[in-house]
Amino acid sequence: MPDRDYLFLDITTSICGICMRKVEAKIIQQDGRVIMRKWCPEHKFQNVLISTDPAFYRLQRSFIKPGQMPLQFNTPIRYGCPYDCGLCPDHEQHSCLALVEITDHCNLECPVCYADSGPSRPTHRSLEEINRMLDAVVRNEGQPDIVQISGGEPTIHPEFFAVLDAARQRPIKHLMVNTNGLRIAGDADFARRLRDYAPGFEIYLQFDSLDPRTLNILRGANLHKSRLKALETLNNLDISTTLVATVARGVNDDQIGSMIDFALKQPCVRGVTFQPVQFAGRTRLENPDHSRLTVSEVRSAIAEQSGTFSLSDIIPVPCHPDCILMAYALKLGDAITPLTGLVDPQFLLQGEGSTIAFERNSDLIRAVYNTFSTNHSPASAGAALGQLLCCLPQIKLESTLSYRNVFRIIVMQFMDAWNFDIRSVKRSCVHMAQPDGTLIPFDTFNLFYRDHRRAKLEELRRATGYELRVGGLPLI
Repeated sequence: MPDRDYLFLDITTSICGICMRKVEAKIIQQDGRVIMRKWCPEHKFQNVLISTDPAFYRLQRSFIKPGQMPLQFNTPIRYGCPYDCGLCPDHEQHSCLALVEITDHCNLECPVCYADSGPSRPTHRSLEEINRMLDAVVRNEGQPDIVQISGGEPTIHPEFFAVLDAARQRPIKHLMVNTNGLRIAGDADFARRLRDYAPGFEIYLQFDSLDPRTLNILRGANLHKSRLKALETLNNLDISTTLVATVARGVNDDQIGSMIDFALKQPCVRGVTFQPVQFAGRTRLENPDHSRLTVSEVRSAIAEQSGTFSLSDIIPVPCHPDCILMAYALKLGDAITPLTGLVDPQFLLQGEGSTIAFERNSDLIRAVYNTFSTNHSPASAGAALGQLLCCLPQIKLESTLSYRNVFRIIVMQFMDAWNFDIRSVKRSCVHMAQPDGTLIPFDTFNLFYRDHRRAKLEELRRATGYELRVGGLPLI
C-alpha cells in the first residue's frame, strides 16, 4: 500500500481565508515543515505554513499549563468559537495584557495597520467610554497585570493625560502607551510629562527598522530621524521603553539581529518585541503565503543574527505557547547574560500565578544574585530563575538591581484568517477592552469585531444554523 507523502499530526477547526466561514483543518508535517491544510466547500483546499521547525512545533504543543480564568465572564456561549467573544466561559485564559484603544485617528497611514487607522479617521473615544473600558478590565482582572493605551495614535487624543490619570486611579500594575513616537520626538514638554507616570509605566515604541527604505514599505514614510529623536528623548528622560517591530518576510526579517544589537545599547530600552505581520485591517504587502513569518522563523533569525541569544534561550510562553515566545537576559553594563536557557521548563509549567508577570515577592533580587553565585549548580540556578521569568516583566525598583537590568525578547504572533486555529485562539491572553464591558481576543477582534466587520460576523453567525439559547451565562 502506498504511503502518503506527509505525516498527519492533528486536526483542528479554522476559517476559510477567503469567505471566513468555519472549516475543518488538519495539521501535517511535510518536507520539514508544519502545514495547516484546510478545505472550504466553496474555495477548496488552502495550505498555510505554520512552522519551519517540526521539533519546536511539538515542543510548543507540550509547553502548556492550565489556563487562568478571569474573575467574571462577559458573554454567553451561543454560536461557538469564535463567534461569542467577550470573554465567553469557553475561553481558556484571562487578560494577561488588555488593550484600550482610545482613538481611530492617526498622524500616519501605514501600509500595515491592523486597526486601519489614519488621518481620515478623526474619531476619538470619549473619556466616559474610556473609563468604561478601564472598568471592564478591572472587573475581569481585579488588579490587571498590563494595560496598554493604544489607538490609532493615542498621544494625539485631546484628553491623553486625563486618560493616563484615569488609568493611574485604578489598580493597574503596569501601564503602557503604544505609540509611533512622533509626538515624543517633536514635543519636549509632552515627553517630560510622561515621566510623571513612572514607575510602572512604559512606552511601547514602534520601531521596525534602522533602514529608511524598510520604513517606507511598512509605514509609508521615512521615519528614521524621528524614531532616533524619540529614542534619544526617552533615553534622556530615563523612561522605560520597549521597541516593537512588525516583521515581514523579505522586508525586514534580515534586520532582526541588528535591531537587537541596537536596542541593547539604549539605556532606556528593556527589550524588543517582534510581531509577524497580521493580515487584517489595512495590509498592502504581498499575500500571506509570501509575506507572513512564522514564530519559528523569527526564533531562528534571532539565534542566527544576534550574538546574544541562542535557540535554547528562546522558549514558548506557557499561557499561549503557539503564538508567544520569550527570551530574557540580565543586563549589567555592557555584559549581557541570557537567562531563559538555564531554566528547567517544569518551573514555568508547574509554577503558580500568571505567566505574563514576574513573581512579585521580596526574594526577587536575592534570587537573581543566587543564580549567579559561584556556590550554585546549574540545577539550583534554574530553580531560582524559574521564579523570575514571564512574558512581560514587572520589577519593583528596589535594592541594587531593577527593571533597568532586564532585557527581554518577545515574539508575539496574532492569527489572521489564513493561519487561524480555534484551539489556539481559545488560549489567547491579549484582549481588546470595549465600552460595552466586553474583552475580545486581539486575533478575533481584528477579524470579526472591528468596525464594519461586525456585519460579516452576523452573517457568519446565521450561517452556523444553530444557537444555544440560555437565560444567562452558563456555569462551567
